[in-house]
Amino acid sequence: MTSEKLRLGVNIDHVATVRNARGGDYPDPMRAALLAVEAGADGITAHLREDRRHIRDSDIVALKRGLSVPLNFEMAATDEMVAIALSTRPHAACLVPEKREERTTEGGLDIIRGRDHLAPRIRALSEAGIRVSLFVEPEPAVMEAARALGAPVVELHTGSYCEAALDDDAARTAHELARIRRAAEHGAGLGLEIHAGHGLTLGSVGPVAALPQIRELNIGHSLIADAIFAGLAQAVRDMRAAMDRARSS
Repeated sequence: MTSEKLRLGVNIDHVATVRNARGGDYPDPMRAALLAVEAGADGITAHLREDRRHIRDSDIVALKRGLSVPLNFEMAATDEMVAIALSTRPHAACLVPEKREERTTEGGLDIIRGRDHLAPRIRALSEAGIRVSLFVEPEPAVMEAARALGAPVVELHTGSYCEAALDDDAARTAHELARIRRAAEHGAGLGLEIHAGHGLTLGSVGPVAALPQIRELNIGHSLIADAIFAGLAQAVRDMRAAMDRARSS
């Protein structure tokens, strides 16, 4: 399989987290998005949560209006969020699980048991010309379910792999990477476009970026964290370079 350029989607949620810690309008997520694009991001991701803990409705409107690259709108599969997506018309909508009490997204969407709930919402988004992605666990059976639902894209949850890498647990890291590899291969074989994300850092991104079936990585928290020390543009350039090195090898 030919290795195509791996796209980088930069998630700006935590710029909004910093803004909301003090209220007001600074720092501006839109400014961060434009800086990320200038530094090499291929797209921008933003998650409008039900409780609006970081991204606001006005941020989504501003991003759609002001970006020259695709906007990936992360959202729960609720009627409210579908209505916002249909009104805003982002390039893509990534359906994610969402619980009010969680700090961040915990695990992939259960698209097997949730099929009946998800199917009409996927259909409504797709009919509006919005490319639907499903944030899911890296398992072959889940790839089959995604294909049956008619979603063209899956984003593989890399959180378990990243936690193992952070713990320096070589055996568990290898196991979780193998799960991602198998799911990517199986999903691509079914005709799905494969993305991946959650928890990836400069230290853990390489093995995932090297998988030729993966077309896009969506990364947020580590980039915003690294930006504290190096600046956002440099953090994005460093991640872009790490992904490119892994891909070329």
